[in-house]
Amino acid sequence: MYDLIIIGGGPAGLTAAIYAIRKRIDVLLISKDLGGATNYRLALPWVEDYQVIKGLEVVNKFKSELEYLKFAHVMESVEHVERQTGGFSVHTKGGAKYEAKALVVATGTRTRRMGVPGEKDFIMRGLCFSAQSYAPLFIDKQTAVVGEGELALRSAAELATVAKHVYLIGPNSTALKSPLGVKLSHAKNVTIREGYQVVEVLGNGFAERLVIKSPEGKNETIGYDGMFVELGLVPNSQMVSGLVDMDSQGRIRVDCLAVTSVPGIFAAGDVTTNYAEQVLIAVGEGAKAALSAYDYLLPTL
Repeated sequence: MYDLIIIGGGPAGLTAAIYAIRKRIDVLLISKDLGGATNYRLALPWVEDYQVIKGLEVVNKFKSELEYLKFAHVMESVEHVERQTGGFSVHTKGGAKYEAKALVVATGTRTRRMGVPGEKDFIMRGLCFSAQSYAPLFIDKQTAVVGEGELALRSAAELATVAKHVYLIGPNSTALKSPLGVKLSHAKNVTIREGYQVVEVLGNGFAERLVIKSPEGKNETIGYDGMFVELGLVPNSQMVSGLVDMDSQGRIRVDCLAVTSVPGIFAAGDVTTNYAEQVLIAVGEGAKAALSAYDYLLPTL
């Protein structure tokens, strides 16, 4: 039985693993990959690498260190977690079973996709998923935001402070009646296409145009320098569903110490209810989860 199993190899999971190793905890990280969301890097024709705050130096350092320590990680997807006497059992997609006294769940999220032609071709090449992360790169640029709810409105509002123009595609009437929706309706550099749907993403190397369809079925093509798909995030928390408390979106509830509702299970990063899906925040939360797990395990070490 391991002292600690960490599920997930993104920024939070990698950080937690390295902190645990340095605390001399018998730890195993289980993940289908190493790096998580940082493996997807935004490319834009006018942006140099130094202009993006990504935290990749930290993540890559931890990734390289863990790759060297082959005994400390297993490259598999986790199917489910069970409680057992003295700890937990972790079951992988390949049928393996691993046991530990404590767990850190750092499995991140996945983005909701539009599912239209051209989307896969331009992911992270002009087609982005987080205005919160990349809005500062679009100063005086033409942009488009796709989404129907509050997340899309927040993204459009953030872009509107720097971009030359923002097209907001698909918001519903309820969202537009909110204070933020009313503000966007009166913004001079925002064009709203209520109830429209995206038909296709077009471009040449980078996403450049959107074909959208009105509620009446009329097609329209708009051009832009970059677009943001803001349909929301799906937490990868299914392996602990029914085991720990979650919010209505499936994010794991944690306190300020990364502690969940179940003693011995900690969680960190985007899969939790912590604020903001950012690499540097996930790194800090991963460190916190490892230290909290160490305090929990200390009497048994």
